[in-house]
Amino acid sequence: MGKIEVVETKENPIQEKKTQTNETTSSLTETVADKITPEEITKPIIENNTSKISAFSLSSIKAKKQLEAEKKNFKSKEIVYPTEPFSETDMLLQWNKFALKLESRGNMILHSLMLINVPILRGFTIEHELPNEGTKIEFERALNEILGYLRGMLHNHDITIVLKVNELIESKRAFTAEDKFNRLNALNPNLELLRKSFDLDI
Repeated sequence: MGKIEVVETKENPIQEKKTQTNETTSSLTETVADKITPEEITKPIIENNTSKISAFSLSSIKAKKQLEAEKKNFKSKEIVYPTEPFSETDMLLQWNKFALKLESRGNMILHSLMLINVPILRGFTIEHELPNEGTKIEFERALNEILGYLRGMLHNHDITIVLKVNELIESKRAFTAEDKFNRLNALNPNLELLRKSFDLDI
C-alpha cells in the first residue's frame, strides 16, 4: 500500500499579527464611534470682535471728541505768589535788617555795599547805586539771597533789584551811620518812629 503524507500548513506569523491588530483597531473605532453623539462633537469657536472700536467708527470719533473737550476744561494748578503792596519805609527797614544779618555773619563787604547808598523804590523795583563795576559784581553774587529775603518779608514776589554804577558815591563813604539815618529820616520821618518801636540802634 502507498503511504499518505500529511503536510502541515503553517500560517505566516507576521500576517497573523497584522490581522489581529487590524481587528483590534476596527473594534476600538466602532466602540468609540458608538459612544460619541453628534451633540458632543466640538464646534469651531468663532471669536467675536464686535467689542473692538474701529478708528473710523462713530464710537471712536465720539471718544476722541470727549477727550479733547476734557483737555480744554482741564486747568493746571498754578502757584500764585503774593504781591502785597508795601511802602519805601517798609523796604528800607527790611533792607537794613538784612544788612545787619550780613554783619553778624561776618560778611562785612556785602554789608557795606548794602549801606553804601540809600536804595530808591520805584513801584516794585529797588534801585541801588554802587561806586564801580567791581562792587556791582560782588553785589550780584548775593542778589538772589537778598531778593528772597525781601520778597518773603514784604510778601511780594514781584520785587526786583536794579544795580547802577555811580562813581560819585565814593565821596559819600565817609558819612557815618548817623549821617545816613538823618538823611533817610529827612526823606521819611516815619523812620524815627520805626527805630523807636523796634528799639534799633543807629
